[in-house]
Amino acid sequence: MLGLDAIRALAILLVLFSHSTLLLFPNENTLVLTAIRFLGTIGVDLFFVLSGYLIGGIILKQLEAGKTSLNDFIYFWIRRWFRTLPNYFLVLVLNILLFYFFSGEIINGLGNYFLFLQNFVTPQPDFFTESWSLSIEEYAYIIGPLLLYLIIRLIKPVNKRIWFLWVSVLLIITSAIMRYNFHINHSILSDGAWSGGLRKVVIYRLDSIYFGFVFIYLMNKYRSAFERYTKTMFVLGFGVFLSTHILIALLGLTPVNTPLFFNVFYLPILSVCLLLLFPSLITIDTFNYVKLLITKLSIISYALYLLNYSVILLTIQHFTDVCEASLTVKIITLLTYWSLSIYLSHLLYTYFEKPMMNLRDKPFFKRILS
Repeated sequence: MLGLDAIRALAILLVLFSHSTLLLFPNENTLVLTAIRFLGTIGVDLFFVLSGYLIGGIILKQLEAGKTSLNDFIYFWIRRWFRTLPNYFLVLVLNILLFYFFSGEIINGLGNYFLFLQNFVTPQPDFFTESWSLSIEEYAYIIGPLLLYLIIRLIKPVNKRIWFLWVSVLLIITSAIMRYNFHINHSILSDGAWSGGLRKVVIYRLDSIYFGFVFIYLMNKYRSAFERYTKTMFVLGFGVFLSTHILIALLGLTPVNTPLFFNVFYLPILSVCLLLLFPSLITIDTFNYVKLLITKLSIISYALYLLNYSVILLTIQHFTDVCEASLTVKIITLLTYWSLSIYLSHLLYTYFEKPMMNLRDKPFFKRILS
């Protein structure tokens, strides 16, 4: 669907623009640069809620088809892992090799990265930093479906879809409790400490995926109402998003001086606002050449997300210092960064990611997984 592709393309573009400022102006924090970097964080949250929306829809279809055995859930997990793990482990190995090449060292706690534990309950080390979001997604797609399966096996409910909703809500509440516990037990000394210690830690952010679960459930159940109030929801979502951040800017609110709001409420508000835009965004249509660009960006977005920062940007920074460079050099560096990111992501998708995904559709794999 073009609208979903557009959301994914928008998310990765926001991330790339944000990282571009870190490449060209790593030591500057002007208002414009701060705004662009903030939009990069919004791009990641877009990925979260979109992923929850899509994967939640897959699970709902599985429940509707009566596929609730352990093998059915294992089949779901393995199909998901064929999509995410090959790229992740390949780029992780690339990061290990680059780090060793540049520093002559092997990072401590490296084994945690192979189990997505690098940011499960504590801040992630400064290595392969973009992987923090992947840990959140991986555990969200293990914990939620596993809990749902156990309830189905133990309670044997007639209406399994309603339990999909209640499990999602329960896990959203659990994340909120975890964040409140963080709030009463930690002092926030800087925005960076809040981001690393809460925003990027698995146990505090699982709800960002499960909000997508709840939203797709409600959209399926009340489809006519969602179609009727599509524009209203867009205005509401965008309005609350915009007014919240205007108030934050005008009042000078930060995680340091307003910790309760940022620790407990801010991130869920952000997730809900973004999801309210979806009914309008998924109806997007445009010219054919724009469709092709959107589709291409969407297809390589996962590879782009993995490669653009730790592999490409940090490598460029290692060999080139553009802080005091001329405008011409900065433009050339920026074009090099974008070109390499897109081209190498295309190669990764074409020759590795897509072939790995194709494996799960091979007849012998279908027999094994079914």
